[in-house]
Amino acid sequence: MAKLALTVKLSFYRLNQIKALEFEHMTMVNTQVANDLLLVDKKERKKLTSSAFRHIEIGSAWINQTIRNTNAKTKVKHFKRMWLEVNNQNFEISKQGKFYTVAFNLLRGRKGRIPLDIHSASHTDTLDKIISGAAKLGSLKLCKSKKGIWYVLISVSMDVPDAGQVKGWIGVDRGQNNIAVAALPKGFGRFWKGGRVKELRCQFQRTRCKLQNAKQLKEVKRLEQRESRIMTHINHVISKQLVQFAQDFGMGLRFEDLSGCRQTMKQKKKTKSDAANNRDSWAFYQLELFTRYKAIRAGIPVESVPAPYTSKSDHRNGVLGVRNRDWFRGFDGYRCNADWNASQNIGQWLGFSCPLSLQKPVFAMATVDAEGAVNDSPLTGEAS
Repeated sequence: MAKLALTVKLSFYRLNQIKALEFEHMTMVNTQVANDLLLVDKKERKKLTSSAFRHIEIGSAWINQTIRNTNAKTKVKHFKRMWLEVNNQNFEISKQGKFYTVAFNLLRGRKGRIPLDIHSASHTDTLDKIISGAAKLGSLKLCKSKKGIWYVLISVSMDVPDAGQVKGWIGVDRGQNNIAVAALPKGFGRFWKGGRVKELRCQFQRTRCKLQNAKQLKEVKRLEQRESRIMTHINHVISKQLVQFAQDFGMGLRFEDLSGCRQTMKQKKKTKSDAANNRDSWAFYQLELFTRYKAIRAGIPVESVPAPYTSKSDHRNGVLGVRNRDWFRGFDGYRCNADWNASQNIGQWLGFSCPLSLQKPVFAMATVDAEGAVNDSPLTGEAS
């Protein structure tokens, strides 16, 4: 059995104003406790427990966690806000009628049960596993969104079935013109276009420039956070569709390993200044991360394969061709979509090694000895 750890975000259902004000007050008190702890010497701070804060109305379990969190932040000089957090021994989740509820004693000696608003498509199964004991609770953090909505972040760990045998592998190529292209072996591909994302990035960049010239730095920060949330949502949607695509055809997913790509993929200064084309601002790894944990939950295997020459090699025979923007042309005149060709190469990767002598048309991914053909650790020497 594989282990899956995730964080569930649950907002409160019709939280009354009195309770919301109580949460706000307790968060302010908790922040003050954290800032007071920063004034204490580090060696002495580690010895402190909740007994040193008996005059604080917050429960001792929350105070102890605040002390641990403050000690973990070794370089912080001042906390703007320290959210309340508690371990799994001091709260519980249950189902009352149609609603799921969370119970915790925020105040000393007082325990209340508050209903939670659950997105039925996302978290119902997870909460049912928690109640039945199939999933293990982690910590709970009490937070508030910028819109003033209070919610809890609950960490959960559970056992999921190991990935089973698959019919084949779907290669996933990531880029800017197409955020992702997933292609079946020798079959059709599914495209997630990046045009709208480019427009949004340009729009946000223009607005930020105007605000920076007007010295409205708070609005600049707010816009950056909003842009980040939009791109995160887009990656969540695409990752969910990628996993469903793999499930429909009973196949695994293969990504190209892009670690260190920002150091190897050189960009012109003009390109870097353009938000739509600057590769440094695109969350390629985040898309893979979201897809991985969703795939693990669904029992779909995910692999990473080397990225070099996946875009320049012909998926039919591995011979180097020419890529011109959106199109790939083989040495014999064969033409196809460049991203689809790259996804085919990623999907059918079998432990190849790229030769260094590329002056003439050769197999860019010549097969190596089967004993050395291990996924994620290809040979890098010159092919014989």
